[in-house]
Amino acid sequence: MIPLRDTTRSPGFPYVNIILIVLNVLIFLYGYSIGEYVNVFISRYGLIPANVFSASPDTDLTDRIYPFMTSMFLHGGWLHLIGNMLFLYIFGDNVEGRMGHFRYLVFYIVCGLIAALFQFVTNIHSIIPMVGASGAISGVLGAYMTFYPRSKILTLVPIFFFIQFIHIPAAVFIFVWFLIQFLSGLGTLTAPKETGGVAFWAHIGGFVAGLMLARFFDRKPYTREAPTGRYYH
Repeated sequence: MIPLRDTTRSPGFPYVNIILIVLNVLIFLYGYSIGEYVNVFISRYGLIPANVFSASPDTDLTDRIYPFMTSMFLHGGWLHLIGNMLFLYIFGDNVEGRMGHFRYLVFYIVCGLIAALFQFVTNIHSIIPMVGASGAISGVLGAYMTFYPRSKILTLVPIFFFIQFIHIPAAVFIFVWFLIQFLSGLGTLTAPKETGGVAFWAHIGGFVAGLMLARFFDRKPYTREAPTGRYYH
């Protein structure tokens, strides 16, 4: 399923969301422009769980800690970047409008850090760098599901050889997405430490964090979505 747009209008211009998208794209373009994206950016600024407790004298405390932050602004390729930015563009503006600019930025970063921690705990001996904004974006999905469960998501759904465009309730779309992440994550628990792939547990951790924290960052903590699309106490 590929989301194309939602039917809920953002209550304000999403300055922070746009800045996050531009920042991710610029970092990706800069990394490739110097020709050492994998060796310099991915290896140094991606989160390698095994390095956190590394006994190497060359690994100082800063090198162990800051990848939890820097890894969420790196991507492994164009498809990885485009997919993440599409989700952030569709779902992030409404969440920012609901939380406010500063609260949204803090929420995004906190969810990204928790997502990285989840991936670290479930793959503590992995030597594969973890990169991507999808953990933080998963937190945004959790908040969107909390605030706008009845919003409709225009979704591209391939059915055999046909392509269908279907409006799916946000709660259903996000639940199916989470179920796929969870089942896929279970399958990675026994994978060897040299195996790469999608960081499903970062998605799971970020999403759970988003669900749990959304109300704390809400500017309207006692309102919820009514069937008419309005809010009431």
